[in-house]
Amino acid sequence: MTTTTYREPDPELRHRMIAAGEARVAVFTRTYPTTIEDLWDACTNPQRLRRWYTPVTGDLHLGGSFQQVNMGTGTILVCDAPQLLKLSLGGGADEIELRLSPSPDQRTTTLELQHATTLDAHSIGGQMYDAIFSMGGGYYPRLLALDQHLRRTLPEDYDSTAFHLNPHMRSTIQRGSAAMSALIEADVAA
Repeated sequence: MTTTTYREPDPELRHRMIAAGEARVAVFTRTYPTTIEDLWDACTNPQRLRRWYTPVTGDLHLGGSFQQVNMGTGTILVCDAPQLLKLSLGGGADEIELRLSPSPDQRTTTLELQHATTLDAHSIGGQMYDAIFSMGGGYYPRLLALDQHLRRTLPEDYDSTAFHLNPHMRSTIQRGSAAMSALIEADVAA
């Protein structure tokens, strides 16, 4: 279910302080074949988010609270359209920064997604997984779905709330989790 031009992110693992304390930060960077305005709209417009990410509802303005299907609630901390969106999730345990920057010719836009977490683990299907490990399995398929959405190749029957059940996404999920696992191992060894 990949396109010939799609390139998976090379994730990074960083550390920084957030409001809730010291956090590990999973960083995913991808360049998309669209303008900064279109990519911003795809990442902030509820109708488009539901197509590739998950349904998001609530007060979608600076300081507003929102709900994400299957992923909890959050607050919008910074909204500097079309370049920076910063969100607080889980009562401040996590922060997400979405940074967009256009190429000089304005034909492509680079997305840098930073997800900082103070949590060690997440419960998924009744099992506990390292929080950073889980992000690879969650963001890799979503970034692929975003690429397909922007290219208008995302299948009509794609269910953003159940992508993990889609057999075509299994290998993408596994590659994302493996990439994050390698970063965690390197971080522990350092």
